[in-house]
Amino acid sequence: MALAFASHARRLVLAGAGAPARAFHAQPYQAKVGVVEFLNGVGKGVETHAAKLEEAVGGDLQRLLEARTLRLKKLGIPCKHRKLILSFAHKYRLGLWKPRAEPRKVE
Repeated sequence: MALAFASHARRLVLAGAGAPARAFHAQPYQAKVGVVEFLNGVGKGVETHAAKLEEAVGGDLQRLLEARTLRLKKLGIPCKHRKLILSFAHKYRLGLWKPRAEPRKVE
């Protein structure tokens, strides 16, 4: 048992010594996120509904994050865009996603 642990520990030490350092480039995020910035971060055509949504929720991002499908449907937002908004709102609430400072380039 001790021999297995020693060989495992030696592998970890050796792998860590010669392994190249990973370079992660942190993307700049929006400092203050509003409804328009949130929708621009989602992209995929959702930003076309920015004026409509901002008027409906009063410019409060928290109210947009709490919005349900039926409310978005009553505002005339298509199904695909509703799904994107609700999906990204859920990710934002969990802290898994934030809108970027500059929008992503779509190829």
